[in-house]
Amino acid sequence: MQILTLNKISSKGTDLLDKEKYTCSDAVENPDAVLVRSASMHEMDFPASLKSIARAGAGVNNIPLDKCTREGIVVFNTPGANANAVKELVVCALLLVSRRIPAAIDWCKTLKGEGENVGKLVEKGKSNFAGPEIAGKTLGVVGVGAIGNKVAQAAVALGMKLVCFDTFMTPEHAAALGESVQVVDHMDALYAASDYITLHVPATPETKGMINAENLAKCKDGVRILNFARGDLVNNADLLAAIKSGKCAAYITDFAADELLGVDGVVALPHLGASTPESEENCAVMAVNQTADFLENGNIVNSVNFPAVSLPRKSKTRLCITATRDVSAEVEAAVSVVASASGMKKGFYMIADTDAPVDENTIKAIDGVTRVRVL
Repeated sequence: MQILTLNKISSKGTDLLDKEKYTCSDAVENPDAVLVRSASMHEMDFPASLKSIARAGAGVNNIPLDKCTREGIVVFNTPGANANAVKELVVCALLLVSRRIPAAIDWCKTLKGEGENVGKLVEKGKSNFAGPEIAGKTLGVVGVGAIGNKVAQAAVALGMKLVCFDTFMTPEHAAALGESVQVVDHMDALYAASDYITLHVPATPETKGMINAENLAKCKDGVRILNFARGDLVNNADLLAAIKSGKCAAYITDFAADELLGVDGVVALPHLGASTPESEENCAVMAVNQTADFLENGNIVNSVNFPAVSLPRKSKTRLCITATRDVSAEVEAAVSVVASASGMKKGFYMIADTDAPVDENTIKAIDGVTRVRVL
């Protein structure tokens, strides 16, 4: 089987592939699968051989999901694999924007050449970079998934109060955060209570531009905003206006944009969230394992466009079917003995183990079926 890599993928992952079964390189012409990090795939033509794409990371904005679903290509991501790396950077960011550390470092560089006067100049100028401690302050966590949960736990350990909001918050998730954490059911309550707000949600039509003039007006004066999720979550023009007026004391983001650079009160980082060797290794291992299990057994774990379906082998023949609608009834009619599991996200997927003869063409002819594999 052929696996195409569109970015450098850690050898900790690719070395797990059986060299007798797989060829894995950036020069494969007709891949069965793709491993990708940040490379954009929106303009790519997908060969008929392509069965899956694994994103070594959480976000899949660089992958055309609708196209993949229509063509029966399963798209995986690696949720949680980079969570600790991002959490550590968010904790660092809390301190950076509280104590004005980046601005202080830049100012110190201007003292080069002052010789023995440096000490006196430091004592005279340090008051310009004073900032509050985070202990006892309230952190609003928007999105309590793999990363948001870790950030919340770290903030509690640092003595902060927590207010959390998540559209998909369950009672079990809320209880796991602890009694000291306030879970709210509306963002307005989080805006009003928070000294700091950290964003950990995907960019969707509902969340894009959520930090805007209207919602900033609901925040405390001097709020500090942290964005290590997606650049689109913040309306930069509205944010800069809030910085200028003093409504927002500081903004730190992992998504640099031209209008943010060089602005006092704004710290822009070059997308460092998952840029650790540990994170890259974890993502690569997860992506490779998911890809191999899918190609060899048809099992799906952590797909963003098809349901999670795993089935122990029960017969000598396994059918793996992707479709744009539920075709389980027709498939059962097409083979005489079948064991199946199905569900829905954007596409339908079914695993069927059978000892009966299989006519692939009969199943492919069923309306809605996009791909049939016999393993």
